[in-house]
Amino acid sequence: MKTNFFTKLLSISAAVIAVVLVSQLFIQSSEPAESISNNESSESSYAISSLDIPASLNFAGEEVPIQRYDIKESFDRELLVNTYWQSQTILFIKRANRYFPIIEPILAEQGVPDDFKYLSLIESSFIPRAQSPAGAVGLWQFMRATAREYGLEVNPEVDERYHIEKSTVAACKYIKKMHDHYGSWTLAAAAYNAGRTGVNRQLSRQKTDSYYDLLLGEETGRYVFRILAAKEILNNAEKYGFFVKEEDLYPVIESIDFEVNTKVADFADFAKQYGTSYKELKNLNPWLREAYLTNSSKKAYTIKLPKSSKQYLNKPIKAEADSTVNK
Repeated sequence: MKTNFFTKLLSISAAVIAVVLVSQLFIQSSEPAESISNNESSESSYAISSLDIPASLNFAGEEVPIQRYDIKESFDRELLVNTYWQSQTILFIKRANRYFPIIEPILAEQGVPDDFKYLSLIESSFIPRAQSPAGAVGLWQFMRATAREYGLEVNPEVDERYHIEKSTVAACKYIKKMHDHYGSWTLAAAAYNAGRTGVNRQLSRQKTDSYYDLLLGEETGRYVFRILAAKEILNNAEKYGFFVKEEDLYPVIESIDFEVNTKVADFADFAKQYGTSYKELKNLNPWLREAYLTNSSKKAYTIKLPKSSKQYLNKPIKAEADSTVNK
């Protein structure tokens, strides 16, 4: 009986061990399958896709030969860059809501195609104080000499390259001059980037009169395609996966105009006097480069103030600063 007892005990123990081993094998074999299933689910919920290229494109009413492989691939590159650089393009969309309403009527009034608003966007990302390493500044990225040539005031106290409306008018003058020279808005855009001398040299060297037939350096070679990509995405934002609520768009900042034809001893005092802050005053008038305005010639300048400043407009400008400032 003792032998039978031990035999039964061994049999039961062996059975328990067998069940445990089988259970472990089942668990181990099923875990990778579950892991794979989870991975597959994760992978299927996120995908990066190539983009459909539009069948036709135009810039300023001029047809883009998008059927050509080189043109298609150049455009594809910029479309991909701007579609998948999501943070930058979201900001483009938001800022465009603020600056397009200012730029569009000036382009129309000056006889420049509306598509050139995308050139300004590409030039500066619609950052009013944008400055390039070469020294070009403002929404239209004017160099100092070119700005003066086209009627902008540029000095240590006043730099109208930062003046949105005036710099837009100056840009229109330049663009129209380039169009008169080339007979092409596309080449006018290229010349805005590379300069007339640079574009002329390549047209002569390569014996062509078309931007799309030119072999150009990296920056100018991509330039028009970057403009085209910005135009395509901003006109079809949801198609490219950008969903921006109306309330998230940056609004046009409402302001009133105030004429100044005297010196301003201290813009911090000036701002306080008219019910605003130095920061807000400079944000509305980035072309005012100093903390004061000498204005010895008594020139009339139109300064923007917040709408809330209207109640203070009858106050005369203080002749002297309340505290010591550089003069």
